[in-house]
Amino acid sequence: MTSRSIKRIIPAIETSDGAGVRIKRSLGQSQHVRMDPFLMLDEFGSDQAADYIAGFPSHPHRGFETVTYMIEGHMLHEDHLGNQGDLRNGGVQWMTAGRGIIHSEMPQQEEGIMRGFQLWLNLPAADKMCPAGYRDIQPEEIPDVAFDGGHLKLVAGQMELAGQRHDGAVTGGATQPLYADIHLSPLATVTLPVAAMLAGLVYLYDGAATLNDEALTLSAASVLADGNEISLTAGPAGARLLLIAGKPIGEPIVQYGPFVMNSREEIEQTLQDYREGRLTA
Repeated sequence: MTSRSIKRIIPAIETSDGAGVRIKRSLGQSQHVRMDPFLMLDEFGSDQAADYIAGFPSHPHRGFETVTYMIEGHMLHEDHLGNQGDLRNGGVQWMTAGRGIIHSEMPQQEEGIMRGFQLWLNLPAADKMCPAGYRDIQPEEIPDVAFDGGHLKLVAGQMELAGQRHDGAVTGGATQPLYADIHLSPLATVTLPVAAMLAGLVYLYDGAATLNDEALTLSAASVLADGNEISLTAGPAGARLLLIAGKPIGEPIVQYGPFVMNSREEIEQTLQDYREGRLTA
């Protein structure tokens, strides 16, 4: 087994999106700051309603998937297909924009903490025009895997611990995504497998931790070098962090706001489809 080190650190920068929601963006802060197959990673978290109350009114997407993980709070997803997703503490919404979807994500609270993450996962050219889809994943559907010194919530992918294979709430797909929310007790250490074919990152969002004795930066995407496992150690107050990995697609990316295709011509066609009401046809 070869342990992965940190290849690159991408600190999240504060910005806003939607109708003025305050976020921290690591991947995707520019179109040159990505990690194939992932396009964007946003962290949101505030106990000030003004930072989130305006939400994300109706808007379009094409060519990729969005994964929203709610740690704390209440948000409602609605789309043109008639789907409704009531996203609450510990829940996930997995949306495949495919050939086109128009949706909104609006807070269902007027006070208190709203905290979580949104990840944009690219689709290969062969899947970009697939039918749009949506899955509302309840907290109890996400496996909670215990290990000595902590536990992890396995949103997507497969992981073997102590000789036992665990399947996440979502498995398969062209990019074989792995998405785990890891909780470590104070000073605990854990070694987790991450298949060599997957590009990966860890994102520390609470506490302090090291990866192979190298300190992780809070609110930053720490991109992993080659290898097939990671070794994490929590600080005196414990740690909470995301492990995100996926199989690179290796295709050209042309992005125009909420549309992600493989060529400028495809983007121009997408814009024409949207203007003429054919995006979701």
